[in-house]
Order: sequence, then structure tokens, then C-alpha cells
Amino acid sequence: MKANREKMMNFIVGCFIIAGIVALIVLAFRVSGLTTYSGANTYRVTAEFQNVGDLKDRAPVTIAGVTIGRITDIALNPSTFKAVVTMQIDQHDNQIPMDSTASILTAGLLGANYIDITPGFDETYLKEGSRIQNTNQALILQNLIGQLMFNLKGDKKQGKS
Repeated sequence: MKANREKMMNFIVGCFIIAGIVALIVLAFRVSGLTTYSGANTYRVTAEFQNVGDLKDRAPVTIAGVTIGRITDIALNPSTFKAVVTMQIDQHDNQIPMDSTASILTAGLLGANYIDITPGFDETYLKEGSRIQNTNQALILQNLIGQLMFNLKGDKKQGKS
């Protein structure tokens, strides 16, 4: 009798551990974004940027803070030496004006980069294969700090003369 209870307890503990491991795996996939945006019911849009900073594949594409798509590819245009970013936008978000602006922003001070689209006022909308013409490149924190240091050093030299 005691052996049966012990076996039953071991079985219940084992099931609980397996359920916990499965829950952690599901949580990891949900947080990483690997399971979203399979490509069904989406359309592709591209944009060229002078500098994409630390932008990565699968980064979100947003309008007013609402995620409407994901980045699927980042490549270099060999003739212009600009980064070409390909985005998949949800099909139900199909009324984005052609004259919209795509900007690379940072989530928080040191967060991940993402693309935010600011809608324009054009009567025609982005569709499969469209290109967003108006873009704003990423602000590179290292470059800003370098410029600040250079300017501070220049101010000290001017103060001495």
C-alpha cells in the first residue's frame, strides 16, 4: 500500500515537472517572437535606410505603438550602399498611405530597435511590393556620445585661449 502511494506521488511530481518544462518552452517561444508572423495574410513592403543601427530580423513594425508587422530581411543595396529593409505587414492594416515615413526607433534608452511608421496623407495605400520613400535612420548612441565628447573637448580648448 505504501509503495503504491509512493509510486503515485512520484508520478504526480514527474507530471508537474514535465508541465513546468513545457510551459517554459512555450513562454520562451512567445517572448522571442519566433512563432508569430508566418507570412499568411500579410504583404511585403521595403524601405531603404542610410543606417539601420542594431535593427534585427523579426523586430516589430509599429504605427502609434501598435505592432502591425515584422521585419523579415535586411540586405545591402550594392549600388547605393544603403540598407534595404523588407517588412511583412498584416493584411488587415492595408490602408497605410504611400507617403508615410518609416523611422528606426529604440525601445527605451538601451532597448532593441524597431521600425515605426508615421502615416502620411496620400489617397493611395501601400500594397504588396511597395517601397516607403521617406525614411529616418537610426540614432546611434555611440556616435552621439562621441560627438558630445568631441564638443566638450573643443569647448575646453576654446576656454583656455
